[in-house]
Amino acid sequence: MNNINSLTDTYELNNGVKIPAVGFGTWQTPDGEVAQNAVMTAINAGYRLIDTAAAYGNEQSVGNGIKKSGINRYDLFVATKLWNTDHGYQQTAMAIDTSLEKLGLDYLDLYLIHWPDPVAIRDHWAELNAESWRAMEEALKAGKIRAIGVSNFRRNHLDELLKTADIRPAVNQIYLNPSDMQKEVTDYDDELGILNEAYSPLGTGGLLANETVSEIAGHYNKSAAQLLLRWSIQHNFLPLPKSVHPKYIEANTEIFDFSISEQDMLKLDGLHGAAKVAQDPDKTDF
Repeated sequence: MNNINSLTDTYELNNGVKIPAVGFGTWQTPDGEVAQNAVMTAINAGYRLIDTAAAYGNEQSVGNGIKKSGINRYDLFVATKLWNTDHGYQQTAMAIDTSLEKLGLDYLDLYLIHWPDPVAIRDHWAELNAESWRAMEEALKAGKIRAIGVSNFRRNHLDELLKTADIRPAVNQIYLNPSDMQKEVTDYDDELGILNEAYSPLGTGGLLANETVSEIAGHYNKSAAQLLLRWSIQHNFLPLPKSVHPKYIEANTEIFDFSISEQDMLKLDGLHGAAKVAQDPDKTDF
């Protein structure tokens, strides 16, 4: 069991930077007031890690939410991602500056390559990832970014990146929940000292009505969502729950006053495929 007992407790990344143990995700959160208000609500509820991406189309609204929350910038950890159309050295350098401008920030806490081998560049993905990574390393050394990492990378993608990288990825953000534990990837990340970040920790909502999840959640007088987030914490994953509803944003913070038993953890671990979606970077058109 780790020592994560609150939203402000942290994991230490492999470069010494500390990252809050639970983040607030903004995937599929509409641009405009919806995203802005969701981010403000999350910050007021105690979240200190805000995750977005260029592809989400809401960076400016996320930035507005951060600004209007009134929080000290240095108390917040902000992450965004490089989209498929911007792979390559020059494109990545420009994309970083664009994200900073849209977010209204002087620096990013974490910047990730969103997808390793999108179909448009599948015949030379490794070369372009290496070029993007070089631009990211330079931005880190220049103080524009505090940590760099990847998303949706499998072992082969990591191996290719590490052939030329000077800096090892600090994070791998992947589809991770009891429906798809991606054990080969998470084990390899652990071996390399890369933190496993879980997007869609609720199985994109597909696990919320699962009979086993609901039954176990009832034993702890918790919601299915709270149980699934606690499952992530007890696996030393960093979950990124998302919602635009204040009551759920708040409820998703209430996961530190109980522990899931070893027996129930095993039951949840056995739910492979219960809400599985196509997240194989080698078999999708992303």
